[in-house]
Amino acid sequence: MAPMSNKRFHTGSGPSQRQLRVGELIRRTLSDVLNRAEIHDPELNAMSITVGEVSCSPDLKVATAYVMPLMGSVPVENAIAALARNKAELRHRVAQGLTLKYAPDLRFRPDETFDRLDDTRRMFSDPSVARDLAAQDEGDED
Repeated sequence: MAPMSNKRFHTGSGPSQRQLRVGELIRRTLSDVLNRAEIHDPELNAMSITVGEVSCSPDLKVATAYVMPLMGSVPVENAIAALARNKAELRHRVAQGLTLKYAPDLRFRPDETFDRLDDTRRMFSDPSVARDLAAQDEGDED
C-alpha cells in the first residue's frame, strides 16, 4: 500500500483550480453587489467600480480584489478607501453568495492591468524593438 500524501496545499507554480474557481465566484459576487448598490454607503454607491480579478490564498481565507473606478470617475485611492470602510458588509454579502466554510477576508488593491498594457504597447512601438521583431520574422522565414 502506497503512503498517503500529507501535503495540504497546492505546491505548483500558480494557483490551484479551486483558488481560481473561488476567486472568480467572489469577483462575480462583488461585481453584482457593487453594480446593484446593495451597500448602505451613498459615497460607495455613487462610484462605478470594476472588479478585474480576485486572487485567493491557498487556504481560501484571504481574497485580494483588484479594483478600478470606471472611466477614472474618482481616484482609485478613494474607491479603495470606500471599499475598505465597507469591508464587513461586503464580506457578509460574499459569504451569502458562496458555500464556503469560512467567509474570506477581503483586501482591495488597485488593478494595474491597463497600466501594464499601455507600457507594453509603448515598448512595441519603440523603433528599435520594431526593428528587432522585423529582423526576427525575416530569420524565421528562412
